[in-house]
Amino acid sequence: MKVIVTGGAGFIGSAVVRHMINNTTHKVLNIDKLTYAGNLESLGSIENSTRYHFSHTDICDRSALDKIFFEFQPDAIMHLAAESHVDRSITGSATFIETNIIGTYQLLEVTRHYWNQLDIDKKQVFRFHHISTDEVYGDLDDTNDLFLETTPYAPSSPYSASKASSDHLVRAWHRTYGLPIVLTNCSNNYGPFHFPEKLIPLVILNALAGKALPVYGNGAQIRDWLYVEDHARALYQVLTEAKVGETYNIGGHNEQKNIDVVKAICRLLEELAPNKPQGVKNYEDLICYVADRPGHDLRYAIDASKIKQDLGWIPQESFETGLRKTVAWYLANQEWVQHIQSGEYQNWIQQQYDSTTD
Repeated sequence: MKVIVTGGAGFIGSAVVRHMINNTTHKVLNIDKLTYAGNLESLGSIENSTRYHFSHTDICDRSALDKIFFEFQPDAIMHLAAESHVDRSITGSATFIETNIIGTYQLLEVTRHYWNQLDIDKKQVFRFHHISTDEVYGDLDDTNDLFLETTPYAPSSPYSASKASSDHLVRAWHRTYGLPIVLTNCSNNYGPFHFPEKLIPLVILNALAGKALPVYGNGAQIRDWLYVEDHARALYQVLTEAKVGETYNIGGHNEQKNIDVVKAICRLLEELAPNKPQGVKNYEDLICYVADRPGHDLRYAIDASKIKQDLGWIPQESFETGLRKTVAWYLANQEWVQHIQSGEYQNWIQQQYDSTTD
């Protein structure tokens, strides 16, 4: 196959690209705008493959997309390009509306016109795979509840609302125009090459630098953690095996409170990085509590039984094994970290976490 991956320089997108180049014979075209969260260094291990191609393109640029589709002639689209950080959506929602909604619309329209001109055999095998988030469902009050593929949408933030909107667009293009789509909603990802403003890499890198480890509110928020390489395997399996029109929730079966995640990282660093920064006796001493963010969802948890039953997918990593691999990767890849920590990133961190309550 020839597969277009949008957002392939991002955290999850780069994992998908690496997976396909390393484990299949497909050709991959990575379309990425290269915003603050896009980093081509995450693709260094496969960038010289003759089956990998890159286009520095904004998915909102209709004419550029038309040209790309005409020249590359894709057999499938994996749409991961999105603004994805909740905090950024609260302070600057416009880019989320533009990329996640307008960008998805433009991509759907280009895909629809391209798909309409394919011959019947190619039309039948073509797929548009839209990758979304469990945050479109809102949060869960009951500790026994789980998000199902049929759970009603109730987004809480501008980010999750923009992703919910894009999901609705994708389903509408299937229902109205017959576009052959599949859709997935995933839980919180973690692993190598994660942008450092997200919780797990932020805690790892702040601890190594002797900086405060900020925890929102009391840290009781619960997330289901999914190792990014497990997610990449699941996404490829959905693309190639799922029936048209199906939706799958992808979770890691690893519910953890945020504060417990932070403490687990501290324990691993005590073992793997015992030479602490000057003045730090225990990594856990760096934990501090900051004002909770507006509309903060309390609990996410996914029921991933459908993808197991239909496609046989289950995560290979437990939270313990995945977190150990993640901490070890950051310790071994400080050069990647230094390159991505730009002045903009430092300003963002200071803006977000300058009001401790402890």
